[in-house]
Amino acid sequence: MKPILKLYRGYANDQELIVMGHVFLPTKGEDYDFQDKHFKNASSIIGMYRMKTWSNADIYLTHNNTVIHTKTLGDGYFKFCIPLAEDEYGWVKYQVSLNYKKETITAKDSYIRPKIDHLGIISDIDDTFLVSYTMNPLKKLYNLLFHNINRRKIFEDVTAHYQALSEAGRKQNGELNTFFYVSSSEWNLYRFIVKFTEIHNLPKAVLLLKDIKTSLSQFFWTGRGGHNHKFEKIKHILEFYPNLKYVLIGDDSQEDPYLYEAIAKIFPLTIQAIYIRQTSKRKKQKVINTLKNLESLKVEVCYFKKSKEAIAHSKRIGLIQ
Repeated sequence: MKPILKLYRGYANDQELIVMGHVFLPTKGEDYDFQDKHFKNASSIIGMYRMKTWSNADIYLTHNNTVIHTKTLGDGYFKFCIPLAEDEYGWVKYQVSLNYKKETITAKDSYIRPKIDHLGIISDIDDTFLVSYTMNPLKKLYNLLFHNINRRKIFEDVTAHYQALSEAGRKQNGELNTFFYVSSSEWNLYRFIVKFTEIHNLPKAVLLLKDIKTSLSQFFWTGRGGHNHKFEKIKHILEFYPNLKYVLIGDDSQEDPYLYEAIAKIFPLTIQAIYIRQTSKRKKQKVINTLKNLESLKVEVCYFKKSKEAIAHSKRIGLIQ
């Protein structure tokens, strides 16, 4: 058995590089394999919440021909925040390694460095593009356990909207705008979310998720709890990339409209448009009032049931063609 080194997509601006991941203790358990046979999906999902992390493990980032050493935090999480010494833009590869019983275990992933004239799109996940039934916890849990990744549903026309936003204003060298998927789901579900976005041709994105959970009792509260995490992550992105203009996309099942309103108040020159998906039969009056307030701050808003409405709105305001 060997420890498991998991990397996540990182991000960089002109001064700083941030990459992160987790280290898990050696285990006989198999990683999530996206199967759906004889409760295999359920056991795989539950297994992701039972993996034990390795605290204070020595890890090494290879960057710019230099090896940088740090150790994991108490929950096995590590994060390198270092000065950037490269001038590449777009997705750039990076490598992290650890030593275990005289063997070097290496993992590779990539980080994004956008140009300052690009657009930043920050999207929620559950019930924004992935049908999750957030307002019905039992149904949400049943879908997570017993519907494997190929049976999970995406809202109609989401891919068309996101791809158009990805390409908005980009006319050369195949450059794309930068996407961030920010969610109250935990790091346990990282591979699941990445695979789902790949299956449905959603733009490659940096994922910023909630602290990992490592017990079965915690699993039953997946995606629940306070949303300060999302607010802080979005605020961090806007502070890290102050020269980008942003589109925020969420839904009305929880707190997205009110989080986005607070963000727009703090960054009055930064938010171009806010999209909120309607998840119930009727639009919520509190959300309508919030979006009207955002309009008074000269933010374009769209409260939509179907993504084709959001696409039409993006075309009307000149965000996409």
